[in-house]
Amino acid sequence: MTRNNKQQELPDGKEWQDIIKKFPEANFPQSPEYAKTNDLLGNKVITEKFDGNGHAEMYIKNAKRGRYLEIPCGPLIDWSNPELAKNVIEKIRQIASAEKCVFARIRPQIKNTPENITMMSDLGLKKSPMHLAAEHTVIIDLTQTEEDLLKNMRRQTRYEVRRAEKLGIKVSSSNSDEIFKEFHQIQVETAKRQSFIPPSLDVLMAEKEAFGENIRVYFAETDEGEKIAYGLIIKNGNEGDYFEAASTLLNRKLPGAYALLWQVARDLKKEGYQRFNLWGIAPAGQPNHRYAGVTTFKTGFGGEVVEFIPAHDIVISKIGYLKDLVIEKARKKRRHL
Repeated sequence: MTRNNKQQELPDGKEWQDIIKKFPEANFPQSPEYAKTNDLLGNKVITEKFDGNGHAEMYIKNAKRGRYLEIPCGPLIDWSNPELAKNVIEKIRQIASAEKCVFARIRPQIKNTPENITMMSDLGLKKSPMHLAAEHTVIIDLTQTEEDLLKNMRRQTRYEVRRAEKLGIKVSSSNSDEIFKEFHQIQVETAKRQSFIPPSLDVLMAEKEAFGENIRVYFAETDEGEKIAYGLIIKNGNEGDYFEAASTLLNRKLPGAYALLWQVARDLKKEGYQRFNLWGIAPAGQPNHRYAGVTTFKTGFGGEVVEFIPAHDIVISKIGYLKDLVIEKARKKRRHL
């Protein structure tokens, strides 16, 4: 695992709780824990407060195609204030330029509406070629009763949840090093079958160290102890996130993933979380998208399909950005995104 030689000044937990009170939509990519994750992985972290009217955790990434600044699920500001938005974007531009970045990429927690798209254009931003931080997702309202959660599921989903109970499928969770290593191995196997690039073990272990007890691997297994499905769950702020998943071949014939997701929802509800973000589905009308298959599964749980504004870029170096644009467009096509 790559670590910085110089200890960075990271935000503290109390400050984060105050931010959540101002911005209840805030979730883990803007948290102190995710800042620590990036610090552990060797990415420079920059915390910026906007005159008491906003907050951003910025992460400097060094890629082969160029150095860039990333703000997933942020910045957290009042986007209905045009003057504030203008000042914040200018500040981000200055920071990215000082850090010798090719561009800065943001993906705020605001809905994808024509008005918000126009606002981004008026601020001088360009729509990114790649997505950032689950722009299309399903969010389940956990303030409902368990009875309503079941009732709002798609009929087939509810059937699979009940079938899992009849089959005696058990769902457990753990935070041990062993289960994280096991999850990584199964996800590597899943990735080969489904053609995606999984996170490295270094990334998973950095997340584990940073989030502590608020990150857990859930796993569904038969009554004989055979593993069926896994889910990496991150809890932060008002939200729980189904951040990563993996499965064995048994998941093709047994409803392990259904049992797992239902158990996570119930656990999060009992722990007082207000929403469950299933973290990533295909955009509407894209049947060949890489997430098309999992979209049917996730939307069956009856949550709200949410479309956040797509990632937008603040261009710092025009030549460098054009080079990056070519690479990312090719990558997007190759990965069916």
